[in-house]
Amino acid sequence: QVQLVESGGGSVQAGGSLRLSCAASGYTYRPDCVGWFRQAPGKEREGVAAIYGFGDSTFYADSVKGRFTISRDNAKNTLYLQMNSLKPEDTAMYYCAAELRGCRPLYASTYSYWGQGTQVTVSS
Repeated sequence: QVQLVESGGGSVQAGGSLRLSCAASGYTYRPDCVGWFRQAPGKEREGVAAIYGFGDSTFYADSVKGRFTISRDNAKNTLYLQMNSLKPEDTAMYYCAAELRGCRPLYASTYSYWGQGTQVTVSS
């Protein structure tokens, strides 16, 4: 059974940085898709960044391009999200997700496995 556990969230001031981690277990093979999503109160869950395929193509939401970087360490089965130049509008619960076979990288509905989330709060 696939399990995903996020860590690294917290409270920072605008302009600060955080690094989120997602430790995975239970994979029988490397998933096609891994990604980070976020959900703010009263809003829909949105795709932030994703890695797709064995070529490790990366995808980013326009709102985070140039500020966030997604990466993974296959040996450690860990996914990361480096977040720089944080803004108050980045405040949300952040979730990591995985899909073993095929997905639309930034579309939450195409992922089967989810972590419980880690809160990120950015103050102005």
